[in-house]
Amino acid sequence: MSEPYDDESFRDTIGTLDKDGNRKYIFPKKPHGRFYKYRQYVSYLLLTILVVQPFIKVNGNQFMMFNILERRFNIFGFPFWPQDFYLFVIAMLIGVAFLLLFTVVFGRIFCGWICPQTIFLELVFRRIEYWIDGDRGSQMRLNKQKWDAEKIRKRVTKWFIFFVISFLIANVFLAYLVGSDKLFQMMEEGPLAQSSNFISLLIFTGVFYFVFVWFREQVCIIACPYGRLQGVLLDNKSINVAYDFVRGEKEEGRAKFNKKEDRASTGKGDCIDCNQCVNVCPMGIDIRNGTQLECTNCTACIDECDTIMESVNLPKGLIRYASEDEIVKKAPFVFTARMKGYTALLVILIGIFVGLLFLRNDVQATILRLPGQLFEHKGENISNVFTYKVINKTTKDYTDVHFEILEPKGTIKNVGKSDLTLKREGVSQGTFFIEINQALLDGNKTKVKIGVYNGDVLLETTTTNFLGPRTFN
Repeated sequence: MSEPYDDESFRDTIGTLDKDGNRKYIFPKKPHGRFYKYRQYVSYLLLTILVVQPFIKVNGNQFMMFNILERRFNIFGFPFWPQDFYLFVIAMLIGVAFLLLFTVVFGRIFCGWICPQTIFLELVFRRIEYWIDGDRGSQMRLNKQKWDAEKIRKRVTKWFIFFVISFLIANVFLAYLVGSDKLFQMMEEGPLAQSSNFISLLIFTGVFYFVFVWFREQVCIIACPYGRLQGVLLDNKSINVAYDFVRGEKEEGRAKFNKKEDRASTGKGDCIDCNQCVNVCPMGIDIRNGTQLECTNCTACIDECDTIMESVNLPKGLIRYASEDEIVKKAPFVFTARMKGYTALLVILIGIFVGLLFLRNDVQATILRLPGQLFEHKGENISNVFTYKVINKTTKDYTDVHFEILEPKGTIKNVGKSDLTLKREGVSQGTFFIEINQALLDGNKTKVKIGVYNGDVLLETTTTNFLGPRTFN
C-alpha cells in the first residue's frame, strides 16, 4: 500500500534501529480499546491452555508431551512413537498449509493474536512494566534518569519479577519436554540429584529472560522467518491492519486538527497527524507507510486511531482490517484462485492425515532374520533364526502375546517363554526359530507372513524373508 507515498526511505531501515544502525528501544503507549480487550480474552485463554496441558492426563498419559530425548510423544493423550514419524511430517505440512492459507487471507493475524511470543511480551511482561514503570512517557523519563534510589528500586523489582515469570515458563516448557512426572520428581529430589534437568531448566530460564527483558520485538524481525513470508504471500486482496490512505490523505494530505475549520471543504485528509498510532505501536513503525515487515497486526493502532477519531468527531475506521483493493477500489473480499488452491491442498492433507490415523496399528511388530546366520536343515524342514521387536502403542497391557505363521505353513519356536507380556507403552524384544517344510519354500528366499496375537485376537501382521536352499531348474 505504498502508491500515495513518494518517500520510500522508511524501507531502508527497520523501526527498531536509528539512522546510525544502533538499537532503538521501543516504549509503546499502553494500548486500550475493543480489539485490545478481545486480545486479552484470547491471550488469557491460550495462556491457560499452554500452562495446563502438560499437567493433564488422559488414561494415564500426559495430554501433550514432546520428549525428544526418549522419543516419546503424547498428543491429546494418545502416545506416538518414532515409528509414527510420518504422521508428524504430515501434521507439520498441514500446519504449513494452514499458515499459508491464513496469511494469504488474513495477513499476520496469527502474530498479533496467537503467537506465544506476542502473548507473553504484550499481555504479561509489558503489563507488569506498565504497572511498575508507568506509561510511555514515564518509561522514557525513567530510561534517561540517573541511577538513583527510585530507578534502582523499579529496575530491581521489575527484573526480579521477570526472572520469576521466566523461571515458571521454563518449568512449563520442561514439562512438555521431559514430562510433568519427571518435573515433579526433580522438585522432590532437588537440583543435585537431577543436575542435568536442573541445568536445562536454568538454560531455558536464561533464554526466556533474555528474550522478554532485552531482545523483545527483535525476535519477530530477526529470528522469526514468518514475517519474511509476507512479501511472497500477501497481495492486494489480503486483509491486513491497514491505513485508509484514500480517506486519510485526500487531496491536501494530512494536517493537524483545527476545530474551527470545515475539514471536508478544505480537501484535507481525516488523518490529523497526531502520531498516536506510532506511539502505541510495539514495533515502533508508522502504519501509515503501508504494509511493513515489522507489523504483527496487533491492532493497537486501530484502537488508538478510533479513540482519536471519536474525540474529534470524525468517522472511525481510518485504520482497520482491510485489503488494498477495498481501500482503493472499494472492492469486496473475493476468495481468489490462490486461496482456493491452498484450501484444496489443506483439505487433501487433512484427509490423508485422518486416513493414516485410522490405519495406524496399536501394536507394531518388526521381525528380522538374525544377521550373519544361514539356514539349518531339521529333517524335512528348514530352520531360520529371527529377532523380533514388538511395540505397544496403547495404554493397556497385553498378557498373552504370541506369534503364529499365517503363510506358508510352519512352526515358531521361541527362545525362552512361548507367550510374552507386553506392558502399556512398552517394548518387548526377543528371538525365535521358524521351521518350514522345504517343499513349501519358493527358492532361496521366501516371504513369510506372521501374525501377532493376544490370546485369540489378531493385533498385527508383518512379513519377513525366510532363507532356504538355492534351487536349480
